[in-house]
Amino acid sequence: MSGYPSSRSERVVIVGASLTGLHAADALRDGGFTGHITLVGAEPHPPYDRPPLSKRVLAGRMSADSTGLPQRQDLDAHWRLGNAAVALDRDARTVTLEDGTTLGFDKLLIATGTRARRWPDPDEAALTGVLSIRTREDAVELQARLAARPGRVLVIGAGFVGSEVASVCRELGLDVTVVERSAAPLAGALGAWAGTAAGRLQRRHGVDLRTDTSVVELEGDADGRLRRARLSDGAVLDVDVAVVALGAVRNVEWLAGSGLTVDSRGVRCDPYCRAVDADGRPCDDILAAGDVACWPHPLYEGLLAVEHWDNAVRQARVAATTILHGPVREHTALPTFWSNQFGLNIKVVGVPGRADQVAVLQGSVERAAFVAAYGRGGRVIGALAVNTPRALDAYAEMISRRMSFPPDLNAADAPDPVHVLDLAVPAAG
Repeated sequence: MSGYPSSRSERVVIVGASLTGLHAADALRDGGFTGHITLVGAEPHPPYDRPPLSKRVLAGRMSADSTGLPQRQDLDAHWRLGNAAVALDRDARTVTLEDGTTLGFDKLLIATGTRARRWPDPDEAALTGVLSIRTREDAVELQARLAARPGRVLVIGAGFVGSEVASVCRELGLDVTVVERSAAPLAGALGAWAGTAAGRLQRRHGVDLRTDTSVVELEGDADGRLRRARLSDGAVLDVDVAVVALGAVRNVEWLAGSGLTVDSRGVRCDPYCRAVDADGRPCDDILAAGDVACWPHPLYEGLLAVEHWDNAVRQARVAATTILHGPVREHTALPTFWSNQFGLNIKVVGVPGRADQVAVLQGSVERAAFVAAYGRGGRVIGALAVNTPRALDAYAEMISRRMSFPPDLNAADAPDPVHVLDLAVPAAG
């Protein structure tokens, strides 16, 4: 079969009953698609919102059951929840599910997202009190353990999720140690300069932050309960709860042998969300979107792999357009994400993690209200706003217009003089 869905007999299968999957199905119906839609989900729940799990749910201000995503319309979809996809046969155009069911499709959208990276030692990971936070069940268990007032919480990893968990612990009055193997928290996403400022902030709020350090062993008692953590600097910590926040793993194992280009960055696709096969050709009938996808962006070298709410929604709608009309609309939206931690609202646009320079252009770091622009190769590629979220629209425009770095804003609240700092640049990708 060729072409694009136009009749009631067409079958679209969306693997991933997630934020991406929900918005893709919604966009298909908005676009006039009247065919059959099936949404497949590994979890037993309908689509729900994950960002509140590490914030409001952990703090006890919101129940996990309240995180369900609203549906704007009756999708008239067939839901296969709690039944993960395990194989894709491109030639037969079928997806096999965990229970052995085979689903045929005319168009397939891969939206399987990511899962939390587990602690590498299986026996240590199985200790009672060693947790991650990705699913509703994770959040419910961790919230209950925090509510029980543990003696000390250990957070392994100081990215955004780890930092948010630490923030909630301090909000609850709990002792928390954060162990980060790099020189500063958030450095991978925001660079060492912002990471150093974030580290000072965490320590001011009472976090026991250990940088340039790793956890080498988790120890339990005879009943299999976590009791201690041994660090690379020789320290031994008595801990009751350990939150493993070591990033995410893309859910692509089920695509082994499918002939698609898949690696640790996810499913490679073109700007129209069409999955790319092993020969580098886009597939008209198989698409990918959301956290599981990586794709070329006109403003950045190489491929982008973005694990953020805004990208999931925007890319889902581009994928739906391609399903309906073919390659007519590229996914060129700038990555945007936000976080709330330690009393700060942090918002980012672009890709600061690829920058080689940074400069504060508005406000004051000392007053925790500022905007910093990030540059690479002499042009603006990203921006960070702390407690000034409305300022970012102008910076997004600078990125899109490939403005030179640092931009001359003549802002009334600009530092005098503006200092440009050099950053260490990680390898692309």
